[in-house]
Amino acid sequence: MPQQNYLSGSSSASSDPSVFFLSGIPGLEAMHLWISIPFFSMFAMALLGNCTLLYVIKTEPSLHKPMYYFLAMLTVIDLVVSTTIMPKTLSIFWFNFREISFNACLVQMFFLHSFFNVESGVLVAMAFDRYVAICHPLRYTTILTNSLIVKIGLVVLARAVFIRIPLLVFLSRLPFCRSHVIAHCYCEHMAVVKLACANTQFNDIYGLFVTLFIVGLDLIFITLSYVKILRTVLSLASKEEQLKAFNTCVSYLCAILMVYTPVVLTSIIHRFGHLVAPHIHILMASFYFVFPPMMNPIVYGVKTKEIFNRVRLLFRGKNF
Repeated sequence: MPQQNYLSGSSSASSDPSVFFLSGIPGLEAMHLWISIPFFSMFAMALLGNCTLLYVIKTEPSLHKPMYYFLAMLTVIDLVVSTTIMPKTLSIFWFNFREISFNACLVQMFFLHSFFNVESGVLVAMAFDRYVAICHPLRYTTILTNSLIVKIGLVVLARAVFIRIPLLVFLSRLPFCRSHVIAHCYCEHMAVVKLACANTQFNDIYGLFVTLFIVGLDLIFITLSYVKILRTVLSLASKEEQLKAFNTCVSYLCAILMVYTPVVLTSIIHRFGHLVAPHIHILMASFYFVFPPMMNPIVYGVKTKEIFNRVRLLFRGKNF
């Protein structure tokens, strides 16, 4: 896009904008091409890793179990999140294509934030799966039936959708009579809200409520599950049994840390870190949407013996 159009869009005074302009990483525009290299590499690895993981889970009958169904859900979420943000981000880095329609911006925002809530819910389900498997192993197959897994997935999806719709409805009705340049690589909710020339207190309060209540509640359930798991593991008589039980949870704990740690850090920086340079915050936020999707297949592939063996055979080209 010509720079002239981008600048003219930034000074538009329309209260009903049809387009916004994404700035990329402010202050580092000259380095966009170099910055794109690690982002593209992580995105390509995320696509390859998650597609491979889905294929292995689908084609291997021994992996048709509750824990792997939840892992497949997490894999789909990673694919949705990374493909929602990275193509547009890379187009900014490579071709300076900054323009995005208002409706496309709302759709991108909806997918990014709602699927983060879906991911949070799936992590709770995965913690519950490990709790039942370790604390109530004899009842595992009777509790975690296929119908219950489907219901959990639908409830988690519905919760995320209904939570995010009010934010988008209110945002779509706001007048935007200031600059239409979003200081970000993608349509981040608070970055768009800052451009409105009306009272945005509802968005601020509701957004904080979702972060604290929904994510906080999920973290409490996850913590309680793993506390009970830890107590059960430590009560096992054999050290070998303790190690085996603990190893089944390591990959889940890694996934939890990769998802929640960047979110907590970026949320703190966004609201309270006024001394942090904007490009640092934007880099961290963009990094979050591509790094966990890249790492999850690696962690589960290395730590899960069944998946590791199938992937190794797959890339060796053997017929299995």
